[in-house]
Amino acid sequence: MGSHRARRLLSVRQGDHVMRAPELLHKAASIMEERGKEYDKPEGERSMGRAVRAFNAITGRGLSEAEGWLLLQILKDARQWQNPGRYHADSAEDCIAYSALKAEALAEGN
Repeated sequence: MGSHRARRLLSVRQGDHVMRAPELLHKAASIMEERGKEYDKPEGERSMGRAVRAFNAITGRGLSEAEGWLLLQILKDARQWQNPGRYHADSAEDCIAYSALKAEALAEGN
């Protein structure tokens, strides 16, 4: 397990505290900012456009950026529900972030 993911899992499992919706939103925003600095740009995660363009070039399809985020969101939901008796913080937090990125892409017409 990578140190980044281990830190995230430890932060969610401290005590018996259940994170509420506003906390989850803040956590997802923090993760997006961290990933943006680590992988992409200081303003946050913005690699989907490049990934979708590469996918479309290889497959000849016309996937949009918003559809790329939707696909990742569905992947995280599928992982969460694969074992519904166990909460997967990573999947839940990423799903929130992907939802926000999908909404942004839709609003921008991507």
